[in-house]
Amino acid sequence: MIDQKIENYIIEHSVKADAVLHEIYRHTNLTQLYPRMLSGPVQGKFLEMICAMYQPKYVLEIGTFMAYSTISMARALSDESKIITIESNEEYEDTIHKNLLKAGVAQRVELVIGDALSVIPGLSNSFDLVFIDADKRNYPHYLDLIVDKVKTGGFILADNVLWGGKVADPDIHDEETAAIRKFNTMVLHHKGLEQIILPLRDGIAMIRKIGV
Repeated sequence: MIDQKIENYIIEHSVKADAVLHEIYRHTNLTQLYPRMLSGPVQGKFLEMICAMYQPKYVLEIGTFMAYSTISMARALSDESKIITIESNEEYEDTIHKNLLKAGVAQRVELVIGDALSVIPGLSNSFDLVFIDADKRNYPHYLDLIVDKVKTGGFILADNVLWGGKVADPDIHDEETAAIRKFNTMVLHHKGLEQIILPLRDGIAMIRKIGV
């Protein structure tokens, strides 16, 4: 985890979120038990800039939550692009649709409510970009399922790969930490992938597919 003073400095010296994203951020912090699941302004702008630079045509997002990251990515894309976003919690469905409409990006997003482990095998698309921010215990399984669906030259972004610094503590062995360690190691040793871990917020792995 980044020192709180540094994180505050980064927030203060980065582009501020617009009114819609600010409202989603504020409402989530007031109403949700785990509001830090939200991407937030710095990570949201990072995702937006990645999409603005790369201009992926097909994006897969695993873990929608309140659609903050979905909106951030969708805003950088054209109407010819498409984001398929998978959310396991059906209680979020109405809020997600409302937020997408309010942000004016609903036409670029297809929301799928269901278990990503069951949904992903049935997707026929090849994706230019995949963003993983869901159940940490399943990160290795997500990688196995998506790697063949990412185009060569395409990217995978995975959130929380530092997991509060737990991944670097050899005395911590809980299931989620072990799964993220396994994910990071799988990517490192995969001959068709290359990655760099960025210490942004809770750690983002930027992974490029370079072969099969």
